[in-house]
Amino acid sequence: MPNDMTLPRRAVVAGLVAGAALAALPFPALALSADQAKTLVDKTVADINGIISSGKGEGAMLKDFEKLFSRYADVPTIAQSVLGPAARQATKGQLSAYTKVFQGYISRKYGRRFREFIGGRIEVADARPVKSYYEVISTAFLKGESPFEVRWHVSDKSGKSLFFNIIIEGVNMLASERTEMGALLDQRGGDLDRLIEDLKSI
Repeated sequence: MPNDMTLPRRAVVAGLVAGAALAALPFPALALSADQAKTLVDKTVADINGIISSGKGEGAMLKDFEKLFSRYADVPTIAQSVLGPAARQATKGQLSAYTKVFQGYISRKYGRRFREFIGGRIEVADARPVKSYYEVISTAFLKGESPFEVRWHVSDKSGKSLFFNIIIEGVNMLASERTEMGALLDQRGGDLDRLIEDLKSI
């Protein structure tokens, strides 16, 4: 099972969010355009590039990544999809608390890995409709590695354009996070309150 010390370097791009499970969820008819979806990813990528080239220390970078995640990602949808079946059994209060700590958890986890992107960049190319959302294609350039493709899934299901998944060379990162979160919950005997408390320091 991956953790933040063993995740492949290429998985970093997808750390802010990323799952095939969401692609199967019912989405409303397309209301946003390809240009709007691409603009959302353009802004996200510009902020990522800005953070990794800022020269800030780790603590400041992690705070910036959390702001980015909350601004451009559909955090509630991602968090609940990662939680899986337990989300349907949780109370409204538990879901709210879990979503808040999940945002911090995922930002810290992958924000630390993003430091390896220093000196690299991500470039956005094009957007195309897929079912009832848009897929925006970009390319990541890292030092010492061949360029690789990153696909962002964007929807306006929440009422505004946000990304809800990232696919890297066919690897669905949200699915991986869902497996890991399930294991963390199992280790705590299915106690969501314990998971919420522990995620604050993981």
